[in-house]
Amino acid sequence: MRIIFFYSVSIFLYLTINGEEDFNSSHSLLPEFRLNGKAVQKVFGKAKNIALDTTVRLLRNEKMIALGGIIHPEGYILTKASSCVGAREAETYDGKKYALKIKRRYEENDLAIYQLISDQNSFPSLNWEMENNVTEGSWVLAAYPSLEEIRIGVKSGNSRKIDREGGVMGVLLVTDRSTFRGVEVSEVVPQAAAFRAGLKEGDIITHADDRRVKNQDMLIKLIGKKDPGDVVKIKLIRENISKDFLVTLGHRSVTFDLFNRNLQMSGPVSKRKDNFSMILQHDLPLPREAMGGPLFNLEGNCIGFNIARVDRVTTYSLPSTLSKKLVDLYLKNITKL
Repeated sequence: MRIIFFYSVSIFLYLTINGEEDFNSSHSLLPEFRLNGKAVQKVFGKAKNIALDTTVRLLRNEKMIALGGIIHPEGYILTKASSCVGAREAETYDGKKYALKIKRRYEENDLAIYQLISDQNSFPSLNWEMENNVTEGSWVLAAYPSLEEIRIGVKSGNSRKIDREGGVMGVLLVTDRSTFRGVEVSEVVPQAAAFRAGLKEGDIITHADDRRVKNQDMLIKLIGKKDPGDVVKIKLIRENISKDFLVTLGHRSVTFDLFNRNLQMSGPVSKRKDNFSMILQHDLPLPREAMGGPLFNLEGNCIGFNIARVDRVTTYSLPSTLSKKLVDLYLKNITKL
């Protein structure tokens, strides 16, 4: 239904600009009149300009790793904490680059505040929308990583809490047959974390992060305390030879749904995409590197910050009602210094 809706909107825009006869002769929508095409983006002119002006690219070794939003004229920016580790520079819409200084991290919400190092104290900063009136189907938009265009979509799900998911290796264990030496692996999920690290069926796991593993429950408990993206040191026995492996944990939902067609087509997802007290869900087609950037409504007001790419049609955003509280508290404290 959503595809039909967007297609219908694009047809309306085309007919408004070019007329019915021209549309019938073309037999299909030209690229500029499709969703996120240039002509469609032009309709969102004011909000588009605000989104591009107040969004920055965060760089590490000249490579973009996240987006951020300018929250104060003195160059303070808000972004996704787990994506911007090691960021050294920020690039604005006009191509100018500024050194960065980390100011504060909020691990609970996966947010971080940086400041652009500059004598300038008049950076364009975003305006917050604090009314909780974004209903399912409402138009939303955000800057694309190039900062030359935007992406357009709709709120596609109910605002809600996202519980902690926890990291997984992607192995099945032999049931009730754990040996005195450790826990035996009965199967390794293809392309999962353990598979990529080199674990195999028949391996006997003896230690996790240097802690002795005596049974399944102990191993599950040790791994369950960690999050996707965390690295676990695994010691195991393979054919009577002791071996060490480093396993970067994956997401439970992705790991055990690897044969799901949607997930297969989704591409890279965010390192952290769970354990949020409240999220706003939308369907903007944004890459993982676009997380940390602000989300806007049609008036160009910020309604949230993109915090997790879940799959190709699902992105989570922390609503402005949550994000702004942290920002206001920080800015209030620095004015007292």
